[in-house]
Amino acid sequence: MSSTLRFQVVGEAFKKKPIEVPNREVRPSEFFAKYVFNRQKMRTFLSDDVYEKMCDVIDKGTKLDLQTADAVAEGMKQWAMKLGATHCTHWFQPLTEGTAEKHDGFVEHDGKGGMIEEFTGKQLVQQEPDASSFPSGGIRSTFEARGYSAWDPASPVFVIGDTLMIPTIFISYTGEALDYKTPLKRALKAVDKAATAVAQYFYEDVTKVISNLGWEQEYFLVDEGLYAARPDLVMTGRTLMGHDSAKNQQMDDHYFGSIPRRVAAFMKDLEIQALELGIPCKTRHNEVAPNQFELAPIFEETNLAVDHNMLMMSLMHDVARKHGFRCLLHEKPFAGVNGSGKHNNWSLSTNTGILLHAPGKTELDNLRFIAYIVETLMAVHKHNGLLKASIISATNAHRLGANEAPPAIISSFIGKQLTDLLTALEESDDDKLFIIKGKKSLSLDIPQIPEILLDNTDRNRTSPFAFTGNRFEFRAVGSQANCAAAMIVLNTAVAEALTNFKKRVDKCIEEGMPKIKAIVAVVREDIKACKPIHFEGNGYSEAWREEAEKRGLDVEASAPLILDNYLREDSIEMFGKMNVMTKAELIARTDIKLETYIKKVQIEARIFGDLCINHIIPVATRYQSQLIDNVHKMGEIFPAEEAKVVNANNLKLIKQISEHSIFITENVDRLIDARRVANRIEDTREKAIAYHDTVAPLIEEIRYHVDKLELIVDDEIWPLPKYREMLFIR
Repeated sequence: MSSTLRFQVVGEAFKKKPIEVPNREVRPSEFFAKYVFNRQKMRTFLSDDVYEKMCDVIDKGTKLDLQTADAVAEGMKQWAMKLGATHCTHWFQPLTEGTAEKHDGFVEHDGKGGMIEEFTGKQLVQQEPDASSFPSGGIRSTFEARGYSAWDPASPVFVIGDTLMIPTIFISYTGEALDYKTPLKRALKAVDKAATAVAQYFYEDVTKVISNLGWEQEYFLVDEGLYAARPDLVMTGRTLMGHDSAKNQQMDDHYFGSIPRRVAAFMKDLEIQALELGIPCKTRHNEVAPNQFELAPIFEETNLAVDHNMLMMSLMHDVARKHGFRCLLHEKPFAGVNGSGKHNNWSLSTNTGILLHAPGKTELDNLRFIAYIVETLMAVHKHNGLLKASIISATNAHRLGANEAPPAIISSFIGKQLTDLLTALEESDDDKLFIIKGKKSLSLDIPQIPEILLDNTDRNRTSPFAFTGNRFEFRAVGSQANCAAAMIVLNTAVAEALTNFKKRVDKCIEEGMPKIKAIVAVVREDIKACKPIHFEGNGYSEAWREEAEKRGLDVEASAPLILDNYLREDSIEMFGKMNVMTKAELIARTDIKLETYIKKVQIEARIFGDLCINHIIPVATRYQSQLIDNVHKMGEIFPAEEAKVVNANNLKLIKQISEHSIFITENVDRLIDARRVANRIEDTREKAIAYHDTVAPLIEEIRYHVDKLELIVDDEIWPLPKYREMLFIR
């Protein structure tokens, strides 16, 4: 980019005005799920008997016969066509961390030379997308193209534009999962079965347990013109070079600040479209870093919440462009300011309305609460490395542990009150230590200010897995990740822990111990067993890393090595026993994650080298030549001694430019060589390790010198928009 064009782009970005979003004359509740074929639409477009059968399919998991599927498809088609739909697609989540779709029209020959609109139960229930070009980790050879997508009735279909979108799973011809939804649904089934069995110790009427998820989506917005002028942003989602702005987030003035008008218009437009698609948007605000924001919905069943998050991320990109922005979901798009996460708030509840991770009013209720808390901690303790593997990536690795996000060590903060209670239960023989204090009040001696109700736990933002009153918050998930990856591991691990818990309690009961005493005895054992995962202090401290290693927790920081946790014996055993994933599926997923890591670092290295050699070095050389020319001309005008004094600063700059340019040029060659050496490694794991150990660090080393040149070279000829221009929306 020429310097003139850069200034034009920056100038236009500052001139932009908000796009007006039409006001809805009705309340959000009146247009919520307008484009969703939910139960309300099903009652209208399906017969009573078909509606009842569909409710059984959704609620009880009964099988859907083809005749019912045909009737449902016809009703869906009539509804969708009223909204202008002409096509349908199976919408699935392959292992690319995005979504996929292939659109087919509602058209068929009528046998008379014309066309009719047709959509059958067979088309609704199953389709056959090409599986050869999606990541499969070796499950499918390139020439083996067949794969199947199958409708997930638990996630309602919806209409976007002219297309009926049908949420589906995606499997290979031989039945292995090639997506995120298939193992997620298996994990949810496993935790339902295990948690329901334990819940029946306390409430015999419980027949189902639901996994709930409330995600908090952080993101950055940047002006579209500035984005287009940064090849690194376009290609990698983050800035590979750029010096800190003099002012960034150090004043703490952006967090919860007044939302800029252009951004508010974007948020309103986004919320309207999301609500129309059934996504229950609740919260929006400025985040810590400049240009960083957050949105969050009301809690939903986990399967639906995951679908809604994938849909929301797609909407965010589309709506942002309409408003002259680009939405950045990379975990660390800008150095020196906070990155973006996606906190996963998780809990379990019963079909009778009991929140299993919330305290109750009776001793029995509180024993139930403690049992589920402790078994969740058991799951996190046993599989802490695997949970870390579920959220690690080349992009999220830039954010974890950077004094802005949880460290790359999984631990759990549960608060002083609950810690004291578990300690007392562990150390006492009294079976009635189940007093859970509710919220207490804090009286402020300020006129007109009411009492403040305090939660029974404070918050610890350095904890990756914190208990926050009635749920656990998995804070380490990356902003662009599919929530399913973390939820598959968490729900499966909890299912395993609860299954093991019930087996031991039942054994105690068979041996003659009263039920409550048996539950308390096993809970007491597990409180002792999972103590190493408890940590209430500062997760950023080096002392915690040393302590965590002593406790036997996984402290590995290398992304490729962290991924080894998927193939540990206890991981393979857990996924197999819970019928969530086979060893072959785990091997495939690990291979795909390693390949993804390699490709992301590889792309960064290639675009970074190109920017250095074709953008930065030529501009630095040009400015250096200008300084050299100035030195010669000053020597011609001033006497030698005066010229020496006058030229002292220019000579210093000339030397600095030479030093930085030489380092950049030499080390870009090293970067290219390191990439070539890594690319010759055949083993995927070893190649990923090579990229982590030799390629990625070189990018950061070279970047230091590029960023120093940015401070030296004349601003008028610097080729790339700077942080001070990108990070402040006008």
